[in-house]
Formats: sequence, structure tokens, C-alpha cells
Amino acid sequence: MIKLENLTKTFTQKGTTFNAVDNVSLNVPEGEMCVLLGPSGCGKSTTLKMINRLISSTSGKILINGEDTSGLDTVTLRRNIGYVIQQIGLFPNMTIEDNITVVPRMLGWDKKRCRERACELMSMVALDPKTFLQRYPRELSGGQQQRIGVIRALAADPPVLLMDEPFGAVDPINRESIQNEFLDMQRQLRKTVMLVSHDIDEALKLGDRIAVFGQGKIVQCASPDELLAKPANEFVGSFVGQDRTLKRLLLVQAGDVTDQQPTITAKKTTPLAEAFGMMDDNDLRSITVVDDDGKPLGFVKRREARGATGECIEKLNKFTVTGRAEENLRVVLSKLYEHNLVWMPIVDEEGRYSGEISQDYIADYLSSGRTRRALNQA
Repeated sequence: MIKLENLTKTFTQKGTTFNAVDNVSLNVPEGEMCVLLGPSGCGKSTTLKMINRLISSTSGKILINGEDTSGLDTVTLRRNIGYVIQQIGLFPNMTIEDNITVVPRMLGWDKKRCRERACELMSMVALDPKTFLQRYPRELSGGQQQRIGVIRALAADPPVLLMDEPFGAVDPINRESIQNEFLDMQRQLRKTVMLVSHDIDEALKLGDRIAVFGQGKIVQCASPDELLAKPANEFVGSFVGQDRTLKRLLLVQAGDVTDQQPTITAKKTTPLAEAFGMMDDNDLRSITVVDDDGKPLGFVKRREARGATGECIEKLNKFTVTGRAEENLRVVLSKLYEHNLVWMPIVDEEGRYSGEISQDYIADYLSSGRTRRALNQA
């Protein structure tokens, strides 16, 4: 949806010429969110402003949905692009409804359609339309104003959304809340988003892909998990932080780890001698017992099955806690520590056993270099 080809912006300052953006090429597929990440002055905001034609490029191409934007007039270009900035920029003498519907009204939408669109968007950010639509910006908190700034950019339903540090001026509690609301909206709307940030945690939370800028160039473009697992160089490694392995706990799901492990189970009626044989052959300390639907009932310990007669049901130990395949490793580790466990079973959405997870399995996965997703850079 957004494609940059050798994009360059040259400035001259006090007789010295330099490239603020230096030969940048980047592809953002439809429906994805790409975060431009880097320190101040690295060229990420300049790149965003060139896409929206707030400043002109020196050379290179910008394509939106396959169309070279250099041939489009500014009005046509911006009809397809929503723009959100840190300073919000709400019109102080307009009601919230009028602020939200500025662009739709310019496009000729009737009053009823504008009102319906404003109500729909307000609901998405947990603001009651009846309470807030007729208020003025000064009557709203900073966090509420920032929410309005975001949904105003979406009012005319543009396919592309550009966001320049949109949550940077909001306090930490409101920032997390607005980020979560924005993620929920993005899951519903599937806009193609390019977002500028200097905050690695924000980039990891929001981005499908992250382009790390340094001195006007893209140093690395990767998925969040790949960026943490395989930083391209020392600059990227220092920027994402020395605790990057711990940061991956939020990105990797339990199911990613259990997918790498063999799934060996027994039934209630499985003879203990047979269960012991399976544990012995596979060097397991225990074996999970499942019902006919594949749901875990408990486990049998290897030492308790050794030399025992009877069936697994007779030596069944109940699980104190289970994890879900979609939970991230940070949640899973928290459960393990909270209950003083070395391992626990993981179940899928239907409650069926999908494998076990342990502290050792987690450490092995994180140190293996495996990642959840590698990007298609085409």
C-alpha cells in the first residue's frame, strides 16, 4: 500500500548540504502498521512529511496503492491519507463533532452521515457521543483530546494513516490506554499505518514491522520479534536495549514454544507400565493424561509409575494451573513463578492439550534465534 523507492531529502544549512533522508526504500503491505523508529534527527519525521507532501522530496518515488503520488494534486493525495500529530491541533472554536467531521464535510458528506460517522468513531475510543460531541476541546482532558485527534484522521475512512509521535505528549497511564484503544481499532479497520516513534516499547507493542532509522538511512527493517532476536548491528542492539531478550517475552506466545516440543500423552485407562515406558523412551519426568476430547486431566509422575501396576487414573496428580497457547511468555512465566512450578500444560482455545511449557523450554526458545515471523521485504 505504501512503497518508498530511493527516497531522499537534501537540506542546505549554513552553506553545508546534507541528506536528512538518504536513499530510503521501504514497503508497507496493505493493512499493516509500520513503525519508523530511531533517535531524534534521524530522518523518520521528514520521511513521513514527504509522504504527505508537507515537504517535497529531493529525489526518489512515493507510491500509494501502486500509484506514483508525484502525479497527484495535493487535495486528491490527502483524501486518501489521514494524519495525526503529537500536538493534536483541534480547532478550539469548533465542537468535537465539527472537529471530527472537518474532512467529511469538505468532501460533501451530509449532516446525518457526518453525525453517524462521528458517533461510530467516538464509541471506538470509549467516549460517549451524547456526552462529548457538543463539547469544545478546552472542556476535554489531554488524553481525551488525543483520542479525538486520532479518530478525526479516520473520519473520511482513508486507506492510509500517517502518525507522527501521536501519543508522545500524553501521560503514561493515558498513553497505554489510547494505544490499546488504537490497537483495537486497527484490528477492526485494518488501515495501512506508518507511525513515527522514538520509544522502543511503543514500537514493539504497535508495529507489525519496525524500520530502525540512523542518520537518514534505514539500518534494519524487521518484525518486532526478529528485531529483538537478531539486531543487525551494535547500533540497533543498543537502541532496542540490553534487555531485548526479556522484551521478547511479550511478543512470543506459549504456542510458539509448545509447537517446538513433542506432544506425548496418555489416557486414564493407559496401563502405568506403558506410561512409564513412554516416559522412559522420551526422557520425560511426567506424562500428561488427557480425556477423549484431548483435554488435560492431570499428570502421572515417572517415579510413581515405575514398577507400578494398574492404570494412570490411579496415580493421577491434578494440575494447579494451566496456560493458554495465545498467552505471551511473560504471562506464562508469571504463572510458573506464582505457583512455584517448573512446568505446566498449555491448552488451545477449545481447552485441548497442546503441550507443556517449562522454564527450560522458554530459555531454549529465546536463545535459539527462532522468531515468530520474518518479513517479506518485497
